[in-house]
Parts: sequence; C-alpha cells; structure tokens
Amino acid sequence: MLGKMFRVSLLGESHGKAVGVLIEGCPPGLKMSEEDIDEMLALRSPGSIRFTSRRREPDKAEIMSGVFKGYTTGAPILILIYNKDVDSSPYEKMRFKPRPGHADYTAYVKYRGFNDYRGGGMFSGRLTAGLVAAGAVAKKILSLEGIEVYAYLREVGGVKSTVRNVEELKKAYESPFYCPDLDAVEKFREVLVDAAWAGDSVGGVVEGVAVNVPVGLGEPPIDTLEGDLAKALFAIPAAKGVEFGSGFKLAEMRGSEANDEYVVRNGRIVTLTNNSGGILGGISNGMPIVVRVAFKPTPSISRRQRTVDLRTMEETWIRVEGRHDVCIAIRAVPVVDAVMSIVLADHLLRWYAWTGIRY
Repeated sequence: MLGKMFRVSLLGESHGKAVGVLIEGCPPGLKMSEEDIDEMLALRSPGSIRFTSRRREPDKAEIMSGVFKGYTTGAPILILIYNKDVDSSPYEKMRFKPRPGHADYTAYVKYRGFNDYRGGGMFSGRLTAGLVAAGAVAKKILSLEGIEVYAYLREVGGVKSTVRNVEELKKAYESPFYCPDLDAVEKFREVLVDAAWAGDSVGGVVEGVAVNVPVGLGEPPIDTLEGDLAKALFAIPAAKGVEFGSGFKLAEMRGSEANDEYVVRNGRIVTLTNNSGGILGGISNGMPIVVRVAFKPTPSISRRQRTVDLRTMEETWIRVEGRHDVCIAIRAVPVVDAVMSIVLADHLLRWYAWTGIRY
C-alpha cells in the first residue's frame, strides 16, 4: 500500500479479468468522473506509437464506489479497468522456462508455483493502469493548492533530450514520445528502429517535475518526502534508479557548487539553483520538485537467450513471444506523473492535518 492518509492499493493480474485500484482516504466533495480517469489512462495506452506493445486495451475506468452524483463521497474509491485484449498462449509455452530479466523465477519460488504467470501476472506493467487511475484522483486533491505535476521522456538508449522551462514541459503530452524536444525525438526514433530490427530493446529515463509545491511537505525522520517518492517510483515495474535534483552529480561537486543559495524574489524566499530537487531535510522547500527515474530495457526480446527448465533443472534456450514495448520508458511517462501525484497528495493531506489548514 502507498500512503498514510491517501492510501492506494493495486489489484488484478495482467491476463486476469481486470486490473484496478482501491483508494482510501480521499476527501469528500471533489468533482470526479470516469472521463477524468479515462483521460489519464489514454496517455498510458500504447496508442499509435510504433515502438510500444501491440496489445490494444480500451482502458475504460469503471468507478465501483466512492463517487456519487459526480462527487467523491469520502468512502473508499474502487476503480476497475477490464482486460479485453488478452492472448495467454505464448505464456503457456514458457510456463516453466523463466524469461531472463523478468520476475518469473523469483515469483515461482516465492509463491511455490501458484502465481499467475500469464503476461507476468501481478508483476506486469499492466498494473500501472491502476496507478494512473489513482493519479487522476490525486490530481484533484493537488488542485486545491494549485500544485501541478508533469513528466516527460528525458532519455532513450543514451540519447538525452533538453527541456528548458515549465512551459515546454507542459507540452510533453502533445509531442511524439512524450518529449517536447523534437530534435531529440528524431534521435530517439533512430535508436528505437535499430533496437527493433535487432530484436532487442533499450532503456530510458523519465523526468518528473512538480511545481507550486508549498514549503513543508514531508514527515522526517522516516517518512521523508523523497523517501516516499522513491519507494512509490520503485513500485513501477522496470524502474531501477531514482535521483533528485542534480542526483549523483552532487558527488562530483564541491559544497560551494552544490549549495542552493537563498534570495528573495517577489516577496518569496527562493533558491538561485535547484540542485536539491526541491527537497531539503526530507521536506519540500518551495522550489520545483525534480526527480528522474531510470528504466531498464524491456526484458522481453525476440533474441534467443539462455534459461533453465524448472521441471528438469536443465539449461535450455528461450525466445520470448508475445507483444512487447521496445522501450518501456515511453509508456512510463504518465505513470511517473501519476505516482508523484499520489505521493504529493498523501503528504498534502498530512500537511493539512499537521497545520490545521482545511482545504
């Protein structure tokens, strides 16, 4: 479960009847509709981008509880997204041959072979539909304070993009591959074509940015804001690295370079730089929260790879069949957006409780 006051639990499996999310702690009186959720779900769907999975799910949310006459009631919100385009036949062939890079082997051992192996079961990226649905609800809470969250595709296969300001960032979802840097997009396309022709895949980096975040979100020493964000972001399948602000580059700097100096601008205390990524001491400092998430290459590739037959314990070969993304990071962009929104909504409600401020 994610969160303490705004609590999110995922449910379902990739090839089961449905995936979904249970949201507890959502305040009453927020205007909410299935169309609001579908709008965000559409961003996560493969759509017309060539290098994403050929699985075509309609991804229409059904709100089962917690919303009445267009407003949240304060009761738990259950949202289901039914699986319609399912083909489990390739996974029956691979049932006892764990795919390299996937959770097949670890899940088989942990759950003694009773886990749903079709499409990766509960370890599939399909479950991120529930996170995105919850993110749509979370954004309603964030809007109470004018907090806005954005994400874009920063890097693909080592090729980096450049986004200079928030105005460009706001256009990310209007652009190919969720990246407003069109020069970088063309280079992304070349990298993806090469990988696809080779029967291979590439990794990528997604950057998330939250603006208008008030000073004071975060509950140190344990529930730090970046700690909770990192935990939640690592719940996204294939996420293998998280950094805030200048991240690992801070290890190369001197203190005089890394420190964000304070100044007053328009009556507000701000910093000249944002190497900290908007968080100090586990608490938001009022500057934009900047986080980058590294996603590994899609492990399902058509090239022949070594594995082991779990029935005989003999080494063998596998060629993964099915419908898969060349780069997972593309479709992870709205997921990072949603996950940041979930965590910030939880901490905003906790901030209200701490300060006595009412929305």
